[in-house]
Amino acid sequence: MASLTEEEAEMGVPPIQAAVGNEALAAAEAVTEREATEVTRMTEVTAGAGAADDAVTERFLRLRHLLFSVIYNMLGSVADTEDALQEVWLAWAARHRAPTAGPVLNARAYLVRTAVNQALARRADLRRRRETYVGCWLPEPLFVTEDDASGPVERAEVVSMAVLVVLETLSPLERAVFVLHEVFGFGHPEIADALGRSPAAVRQLAVRARRHVHARRPRHRPEPGRHAEATARFAEAALGGDLQALLRVLAPDVTLWTDGGGKGPAVSARPVRGRERVAALFLAIAGALPPNPPRLRLRRTAGDPCALVVTDAGPLAALIVDLAPDDDRITAIYSVTNPDKLTGARGL
Repeated sequence: MASLTEEEAEMGVPPIQAAVGNEALAAAEAVTEREATEVTRMTEVTAGAGAADDAVTERFLRLRHLLFSVIYNMLGSVADTEDALQEVWLAWAARHRAPTAGPVLNARAYLVRTAVNQALARRADLRRRRETYVGCWLPEPLFVTEDDASGPVERAEVVSMAVLVVLETLSPLERAVFVLHEVFGFGHPEIADALGRSPAAVRQLAVRARRHVHARRPRHRPEPGRHAEATARFAEAALGGDLQALLRVLAPDVTLWTDGGGKGPAVSARPVRGRERVAALFLAIAGALPPNPPRLRLRRTAGDPCALVVTDAGPLAALIVDLAPDDDRITAIYSVTNPDKLTGARGL
């Protein structure tokens, strides 16, 4: 199917991450070598027409984490986010090359507005692509590298996989308002300016989006250590074919989504519900493993702990789970096996 239905997105959704203060997001941040390389590449694209000077580049770099995470939360695709961010850079550089252009007094507002408009422009294309997508479509995990662990991911404020799934059921404008207000703490007047809508219209969009999302997930966020431990217990039991251990960690109403995109292994083209059915599927998978089985690595995506299943040829699957509000049992499992969505896991 092209995308998850509202009924399918309704199961097991964890909380949105806390809103981030505007001042913290706008603060100057150290630029990593990787980021500098990326922006150097962007600058080379515009060099023939006169590259942006160092000050313009630095202003962009200071806000790059915010821009990336705003776009990613709106699209759920790393590749599309990187393409959109490239367009934001080109627009920013071109704005400063224009001989008649005045100064940009609020770089943050200008760049966020440009980023949101780029993301909105790509939503229609993403929807068309998902109409022909094979099986369940899940957002692409945003994997965390060791370089990111010291700070950039915390600044990126990307929501969990389960919340991204629910956000897919919103309209593009509702999603933009929800992301900007609920995740990043932008005020309604700021959002209205970014979207070209009135503050009253933005408030109505915010109410509808908030009601829709909150109806599909409890207001809880698993403690990170507990979440990671539950992920590890599940992955070890699943890969080891331990039925009793699986039954202990799975909630009775657990739901499994598998996204292979027609390119990677996927046990079902539709969500699988119920502890016994989900456990039986993982037992069958474990029983079919070769003598030299894949290995497990506990890693992180920007929003969740992740059990990465790897072979000598590279990553095979990313397993992300969601927990019940009141205990450590798993209510939802997201299995991403589409190799196009696992490129960021290579080398982890």
